[in-house]
Amino acid sequence: MTSMKPAVFALAVLLVASPAVAEENQTEGQAPEEGLSLMEEGAKLFLKGLQRQMEPAIEGLEGFADKAGPALRSFVEEMGPALSDLAGKVEDWSVYEAPEMLPNGDIIIRRKPAPEDTPEPELEMDEDGATDI
Repeated sequence: MTSMKPAVFALAVLLVASPAVAEENQTEGQAPEEGLSLMEEGAKLFLKGLQRQMEPAIEGLEGFADKAGPALRSFVEEMGPALSDLAGKVEDWSVYEAPEMLPNGDIIIRRKPAPEDTPEPELEMDEDGATDI
């Protein structure tokens, strides 16, 4: 979870710095020129609006990271060795179904049926030997 904070911080810096860079590129007191300058002005306004809308979400993510960080760290410390051991025993995860929780709380992971165990549908042939697909 500690790697989430730098990512959130980088996103926040990007959103804050983008309008500032756009403002530096345009000299003060000069009206925006036609063409590319209007595109720059539109992009600047878009980024400012995006920044305003993202501020509460970024603050919420930081608060969530502060609250969930210790719990996630504890989970990794306790379950990490067991999950590592399980991952070492399973060669190919694609041959298993998604985990399923039973009413009694047990969690089972079923093996998918092997392709040879799956019966092939029988094809019906017409009188002339043609098959509809």
